[in-house]
Amino acid sequence: MEGTGNIDKMTTLSQVMTRLTQRGIHREFRMNEECEMKLENSEKVYQPNELTIIKTYRFEGPSSPDDNAVLYLVKDTEGNIGMIIDSYGAGSNYPKEFDNFLREVPILESDEFDFD
Repeated sequence: MEGTGNIDKMTTLSQVMTRLTQRGIHREFRMNEECEMKLENSEKVYQPNELTIIKTYRFEGPSSPDDNAVLYLVKDTEGNIGMIIDSYGAGSNYPKEFDNFLREVPILESDEFDFD
């Protein structure tokens, strides 16, 4: 698995999700059918400038590009931390509005979530 700028020893999406859950991070930010970004179990609709990507984990499938995934660890302006999980490569879990939204989210990578 590649991080941005470093290589972590965690190799699977499930391993990283388990470690994040152990640290109390288990909620997901998701874009709904109306192309609104919301934190799981919340009604707040986020704008890109209200979020920051604090860690990116990329996973490449051993045999198929369809197995590629990325997990973004995201923090909102109120300090809530959650995940965005998306496939990448040939397809995405989200409409094109998701990509446009994500491009506008500031990135401030933190080594706090590097797992050895």
